[in-house]
Amino acid sequence: MPRPTTKAQLLQAAAVNFEKLNQLIDNMTEKELTTAFDFSQDVKKKEAHWQRDKCVRDILVHLHEWHKLLLNWVEVNRQGQAQPFLPPPYTWKTYADMNVAFFNKHQSTSFAEAKRLFFATHEKVMALIEKFDDKDLFTKAYFDWTGTTSLGSYCISSTSSHYDWAMKKIRAHKRRCKTL
Repeated sequence: MPRPTTKAQLLQAAAVNFEKLNQLIDNMTEKELTTAFDFSQDVKKKEAHWQRDKCVRDILVHLHEWHKLLLNWVEVNRQGQAQPFLPPPYTWKTYADMNVAFFNKHQSTSFAEAKRLFFATHEKVMALIEKFDDKDLFTKAYFDWTGTTSLGSYCISSTSSHYDWAMKKIRAHKRRCKTL
């Protein structure tokens, strides 16, 4: 699916990938759900997240927390309070540390609760997107608080693209489980 350039495409991409991700999770075996993620032997998987997340719950709470970042950022900035997307003290150079903080925050969150949180914030993000038109979403720098990019780009990154990331990771885990 090409990168969305309209509100309709954005909503469709987010909904389709949300559904695909949930089907992938729902079709996981007990072994796949209970086996800890371990990508340590795969030299191609160097990014920090491959070592950080240990189960599907960790992925779901990660997506939930990034939904919350988007929701809070848009709400605060629309109220006239200038705020960057990433909360202090984090920057785009240090956001991996923020992701670790999200991971640590949710270590006692159950899988069922993680799924509920993810579903709830996905719905809120979809409702948020509905409030904007194509111009609002896809005109670069339309809002001064989006910098040189568009609000739609942030929405894509927090939904359909992030869901792609999650599916890639879960599929890699499923492949690994077949070798155990």
